[in-house]
Amino acid sequence: MPTRHIPESIVIADTPAAILEWAARHIEHVGIHQGPRLFAGPGRTATLPCWPRGALDVAAGHGRGAAGRTYDWDRINHARDQAFAILAETLAGHPVDADVPTAARTLHREVIDRWSAEPGRTAADAARAFRTAAARAEHALF
Repeated sequence: MPTRHIPESIVIADTPAAILEWAARHIEHVGIHQGPRLFAGPGRTATLPCWPRGALDVAAGHGRGAAGRTYDWDRINHARDQAFAILAETLAGHPVDADVPTAARTLHREVIDRWSAEPGRTAADAARAFRTAAARAEHALF
């Protein structure tokens, strides 16, 4: 069953491809934010314009979990980390690896942030990148 996107949804994707697709829909819905004062103004993190890395975090449940509902956070966080990795590789055009998992996570986020900071980057650009990575994730063996 496909994941339905609405920022207020309490259903949280738990596969890399679903997280990337949710992030694409999310950034199309709320828009991209570049520059200072991220999340300034009224609203919740899940409903404000965001940085592409933030869209992945929201897709993986940041600011969207429901009290009283049980989530498999280990599975979700693992899928989120895989989504970051495959998006970084998609953007870089080559594997982005490090020997230590924490260093790899940092490197993935740096690649995504550098790409996101390019002047003129749009929500459509980010959504296209997320969907390209999601298609790759569908066929990846993690």
